[in-house]
Amino acid sequence: MAKNYLLIYSEQLATDIELLCRNIKASSNTLFQIRKSSSSIYANIREANYGQSKADMLSKFEIALKECSETEGWLQLLYNTNGIDEAIYKNYRNLCGRIRRMLIASCKTLKENKL
Repeated sequence: MAKNYLLIYSEQLATDIELLCRNIKASSNTLFQIRKSSSSIYANIREANYGQSKADMLSKFEIALKECSETEGWLQLLYNTNGIDEAIYKNYRNLCGRIRRMLIASCKTLKENKL
């Protein structure tokens, strides 16, 4: 069976963000929001794998894409406020970027295949 890298990367991001939030000092709202958005990426990708239709799958991927953008925003805020250092910021930003590009490609493919 082929590996589902989108699911693997999104699970890695959600897990890593959860562990990061346990070890940094930042506002409780920021930590809550980044946990929520990163775990939503994973949850929606996981749900999409069992979508009731291609349209349902596309909807879940599009939600995950929005949540990915939100997660990147919270990472930027944490970096701007010295909650995380540049190396951590770039690592998670790159992982978000990888997930975002995969989601964009998946959405494009689903749309081209005439839902």
